[in-house]
Parts: sequence; structure tokens; C-alpha cells
Amino acid sequence: MQTTAKIYLNDKTWARWTALILVASMMFFAYMFVDVISPIQTLIQNQLGWSSEAYGYYGGSEYLLNMFGFLILAGIILDKMGVRFTGTLSASVMLAGACIKLYAVSPWFAGSGLDQWLGSWWTAMPGSAKLASLGFMIFGCGCEMAGITVSKAIAKWFDGKEMALAMGLEMAIARVGVFAIFSISPRLANWISDDPTVVIPVAFCTVLLLIGLICFVVFDFFDAALDREHRADACASGAAADEEEFKFSDVKTILSSRLFWIVAMLCVLYYSAIFPFQKYAANMLQCNLGITETQAADIFRWFPIGAALLTPFLGAFLDHKGKGATMLILGALLMICCHLTFALLLPVYPSTWMAFTAIVVLGVSFSLVPAALWPSVPKIMDKRYLGSAYSLIFWVQNIGLALFPMLIGAVLENCNKGIDDPLQYDYTMPMLLFAALGVLALLFGFYLKYLDGKHHYGLEQPNIKADADKEEMPVEM
Repeated sequence: MQTTAKIYLNDKTWARWTALILVASMMFFAYMFVDVISPIQTLIQNQLGWSSEAYGYYGGSEYLLNMFGFLILAGIILDKMGVRFTGTLSASVMLAGACIKLYAVSPWFAGSGLDQWLGSWWTAMPGSAKLASLGFMIFGCGCEMAGITVSKAIAKWFDGKEMALAMGLEMAIARVGVFAIFSISPRLANWISDDPTVVIPVAFCTVLLLIGLICFVVFDFFDAALDREHRADACASGAAADEEEFKFSDVKTILSSRLFWIVAMLCVLYYSAIFPFQKYAANMLQCNLGITETQAADIFRWFPIGAALLTPFLGAFLDHKGKGATMLILGALLMICCHLTFALLLPVYPSTWMAFTAIVVLGVSFSLVPAALWPSVPKIMDKRYLGSAYSLIFWVQNIGLALFPMLIGAVLENCNKGIDDPLQYDYTMPMLLFAALGVLALLFGFYLKYLDGKHHYGLEQPNIKADADKEEMPVEM
């Protein structure tokens, strides 16, 4: 007797790719908000009186609550409450944090009682910077929660299918958001009059976050329909729950995994040399090339485009050919070369084309590492606590992302004592620090490839083959 395989909603091409577009749209708008101030760093320092150190604290504030354990809680919420609840919650938290930050940089806050009170203590950081940091911190909780939720959602909808390609496309769409905001933020700041303002870019991105929330609510209907199909099929076959429920003790299991810590350390080192750099890149280019904010943003905006264009192809390559650990190593090498160029060559030979080439190559690096890193996690972690595994990796990553912008701000301040003009900063030491992180990430990449060759985790194997053989491939924790 021939049986017909059950066709679920995610088996339909149109449905799973529509679901991907919906969740990726939320992350696209979130990435725009993350860097809305980055291209106008000089403007906000001059207009609101922020120092380099205050700007560094602001940049690191996005990750502060996550560093102190919120992301671990977010992963538990995700595994206990599911993708729909957690995703909607994360989008709402992002929107709330964005509204606080918008108020902080607005003229309605300047001179208010709250502004005077916030500015009365720790005077090195203005009241607007303190409140903007609070809003950015709340936004960061929602953004990182959204990141792990989207990763688990894609793993769910593309299980046994084009998972690496789907994750690569999601990352590509999100990074186009960086290109978009570096393109339009300086122009929005000058949109109304000749007197530039930071309010319009921040307000624009806050509205986009509301649209992102609506996109995820629409995805909720798709995901609920998929779950109903699985429950109906389970009831019809008399089967119990299709997977074992998450237990809090699973967190201990994850943290005891050597491979988890290697991946987490590689992640924190690599990303700490990318995302904090984005917040200083435009000003660094201004200082080295003597160009305007808009010109600097127009150069740097091509950084995420290289990643956006290549990441889907690299994801497809991983699905069919593998070589994930090798891609991690190559990505770290390229990043080291780029940061050394910014540190040692660009100040001596201030060439726009050199800067542009290094930015594009850095984008290639940023496509290689994430495209290989995130699809590897489901290979080494049980599906039951996949959300917690992602959240713990993000937690370790957020420690670096919280502390490193503050470190860069402090180093920049100390290396430029007596210089009040943000256009005259010397960025040599900060760029060398970014390069040093790349060297450490490279070492972890070599170690990961060595362990994969020894224990056969499947990181160098194609994803589609790994999915087909996963019952036969033991995972050594």
C-alpha cells in the first residue's frame, strides 16, 4: 500500500519564502534604527554636546541589559512560549525603546525638568545622552530577542530545506538596512532646512519599527496555521508531542559544551570588530579623508551591500558544498587586512579608493562569517533548546558589543586629548584594537576547524547532506 507524504505549509515554496520576507522585514527596519545616528556622529556631538566618551557609552548601551542576562531570559522565553509570542514581544520592546530615544534627542526634551535632573549628575554625559542610552538599551533588548527569534523561526520553517540560503537571505535583507540608513540619515538630517537635526532620521526609523511590528503580526498567522497542521497530524496518528519540552537544566547542558564556547568566542570577537566599528566608521573616514558626513556615509554604506549580495550565494554554497569552518577562517583574515588598512595605510595615504576598497572587502568578510556561523548552530545543538543556544551565543556576543564601544570611546578620547574638533581625531589605536580582535577570532577559527576534522561535527559538510544524515551523525558536546 502506497502512502502519500503529508504536505505542510512550510513545504509550499510560496509560504515559507513569504514567512521569511515578513520576519526579515522586521530585522531590516531594526538594523536601520541601530545605525541611524552612526552617519551623523559629528552632528550629534556638536548639536547635543556629546563627547567621544559619551558617544561610546551610548553605542555600548544597546547591549547592556543583554550583557547582564536578559538574553538568557529571552532564550528561555522563546523556548517556553514559542516564536509568535517572543517575536511580537521583541518588536514591541524595540518600538518602546525607539520612542524613548526619539524623545531624548528632540527639542521637547532639551531644557526640560528631566533633562536638568539627568544632567545634574555624572556631568561628563549630558542628559540627552543618558536618556537616549536608556532608550537604546531597551531597544537593544528587543532587537537581540528578535534576532534569536528569527533564527529559530527560520530553522523551523526551513528544516530539511534551504536553511543556510534562507538565513543568508535574512541577513542580507537586514544588512541592506544599514546601506539604506547610511544613505538617507545625513540627508534626512538636512531635509527640512539648512539647520540639520538628528530628530527627523530617528523619527523616520521609529515609524519603520512600527511597520516591522505589523509584519511580524502577519507572520504570526502563518506560523499558527503551520502549528495547527502539525497538531492535527499528531492527533490523527495518535502521536504525542513531536519533541521533548525544554527544561531549565538544558541551559547547564549548553554551557558545558566545549564547542558552544568556541563558537561563542569566535562570534563575540568577530562581531566586536564589526558592529562597534560601524558606529565610528563615518567619523573615521571624515578624519582621514577630510570629507563631509554625507560623503563619508556614502562610502561606508557599501559595506553591507557586499555582505547582502554575497551572503545568499554563500548560504546556497554551504547547503550544497559545505566548508563552513574554512569560510570562518577566510572571513577573519579579510577583516584583519581591512582594519590594518584603516589603522596604518589610510592616514598616510588618504585615498578615497583605498577606503572604498577596504570597506567593500570588509563587507565580503561580513558575508563569509555569519553565513557560515549561524547555520552551524543547529548542527551542534538539540532542536529542543535551539532558542536557548542562540540566546546564549548572543549573550556572550553582547558582552563584547556592550564593552567594546565604551573602550573605543575611552581610547579615542585619551588619544586625542586637547582636540575639541571631532573632525581632527586620530583613529590609529582604535583601528589596531579592531584588528587585534580579528587575530583572536582567526585563532578560534583554526581551532574550530581542527576539532571538526577530529570529531566530525559536520561543519565542513553540506547542510542538505547533514540534514539527510543527521540521525547517523553523532554530535559530541
